[in-house]
Amino acid sequence: MAIDYKSSGVDIEKGDQFVHWLQEDAGAQPHKDKVLEGIGGFASIFRMDFPNIKEPCLVSATDGIGTKLKLAVDMNKYDTLGQDLVAMCANDLICTGAQPLFFLDYFATSHLNMEQAKPFLAGVRKACRESQLALIGGETAEMPGLYQKGDFDCAGFAVGVVDRSKILGPQKVKVGHKVIGLNSSGFHSNGFSLLRKVFADDIPEWGERLLAPTALYVNVAMELLSKVDVSAFAHITGGGMNNIARVFSKTVDLQLKDWPWPQAFVEVMKRTSMSKKQMMETLNCGIGLTAILPESDLAAATSIIQKHGFQVFDLGTLQEGSGKILFGE
Repeated sequence: MAIDYKSSGVDIEKGDQFVHWLQEDAGAQPHKDKVLEGIGGFASIFRMDFPNIKEPCLVSATDGIGTKLKLAVDMNKYDTLGQDLVAMCANDLICTGAQPLFFLDYFATSHLNMEQAKPFLAGVRKACRESQLALIGGETAEMPGLYQKGDFDCAGFAVGVVDRSKILGPQKVKVGHKVIGLNSSGFHSNGFSLLRKVFADDIPEWGERLLAPTALYVNVAMELLSKVDVSAFAHITGGGMNNIARVFSKTVDLQLKDWPWPQAFVEVMKRTSMSKKQMMETLNCGIGLTAILPESDLAAATSIIQKHGFQVFDLGTLQEGSGKILFGE
């Protein structure tokens, strides 16, 4: 019997049809005037033109969705995952103060299934538009034998730009600055190796809440940067609230204040018997992004955040210390 690539499990024609679908569905997207070559070529080309930036520094971020993918496959629901992928990258990018520019994705599977791939990539495109990112290219790979039938994995890559003098981080963070939290939309894309075990017996009841997509913070962050004196942002992902310390200097500590946890996180703590501290060092517990800023900007920042539909939580004031988060029990 003759053997060819298709009989080995890789359908080049289907892959080409998928690329054409992506090209035809491109529509309007951010920074379109700077995209000289995008989806379909060997590489994408983005024109660098930043007349208002004195020392432009490129910023890059990459991430995936983790084992949340397994839950989506089990539930046969893929329309929220694209936002997860974009958010995990874009929310990291803005923590430097960068303006998002463009995004690339990598989608690997055993066999290309359009019922998976199309809703996933449609979600990526929509989230890119909402995050000021041009979807400039990507890669789709069929790898039978490496992935089980129905399984797939994905990765995202985001690039932005920031003026060197405006880079956020420890050099701007000072004693007396306020730390405020913006609410998460749920578990985001973190902790699902644990969560799939915790809710294994009642996935039908909890599945929709578990798959709620990661919140997109780009637009609120960009307005905060333009109107108040933000010192730092911290994206709350793996490691929970300890992520805030990643933007601390070695001269400050935060005595973390309490905030009301969404019911789903309370349920996890009840089912696992994890301590409050363990929970906050594992999951976001209802806080998806934190901002650090002078107390004099707190009222203005609160107004901006609420205008974008997020809640604001007072997480405390920075004090002299050695770069630590101090958890209360």
